[in-house]
Amino acid sequence: MLVLSNVHAFYGNIQALKGISLEIKEKEIVTLIGSNGAGKTTTLKTIAGLLRPKTGSIQFNGEEIGNKSAPEIVKLGISLSPEGRQVFPRMTVLENLEMGAFSRKDKAEMNGSFERIYALFPRLYERKHQAAGTLSGGEQQMLAIGRALMSKPKLLMLDEPSLGLAPLLVETIFQLIREINEQGTTILLIEQNARMALMIAHRCYVLETGKIVLADDAKHLLESDAVKKAYLGE
Repeated sequence: MLVLSNVHAFYGNIQALKGISLEIKEKEIVTLIGSNGAGKTTTLKTIAGLLRPKTGSIQFNGEEIGNKSAPEIVKLGISLSPEGRQVFPRMTVLENLEMGAFSRKDKAEMNGSFERIYALFPRLYERKHQAAGTLSGGEQQMLAIGRALMSKPKLLMLDEPSLGLAPLLVETIFQLIREINEQGTTILLIEQNARMALMIAHRCYVLETGKIVLADDAKHLLESDAVKKAYLGE
């Protein structure tokens, strides 16, 4: 579904990605783990068209997307729920969700998406006329994921969905991620809680300073002594 081949990306003169190659297959959950500054968020931004790769190839369903704009990439079926939620605080929950559907024209299909979002996140239905800035952190995270789903993505990218949430809410968010995947959406996940990420993912890539240093089934990495020591606090 998604293939990155030898992708290099820069912020000005600073090289953030140093030859990233990875593959995501349809209906998988793939997680990227690594310390702060390893290049995880940069990888998502580069896939989403928010940062152009300097060299290398990014292909989505056989089509090169490394040269496409962010709106074009959304229309092709890739959506990003960014780190820090970044909801529109003065707009209502409903208006935020509508913003996620900017690329869609079919009203009947959109209504179906609203129903799906409200079924996944009943709290958003209860709060749909409330300003997003007045929601709790957990509710804002649900809204950020719901907004990303409104574009009906084939690939949903989640950047730190559990950041700053209470432990009970973290479990809820991960259950919802699994449910979204079981409904047929492929997921690329960045998550500071590496243990939780590895528990729900099918495969994992480990990044260090802009390079992939490990790639394996998530179950194997969960049992790896090196990964336990470096990323699971054991």
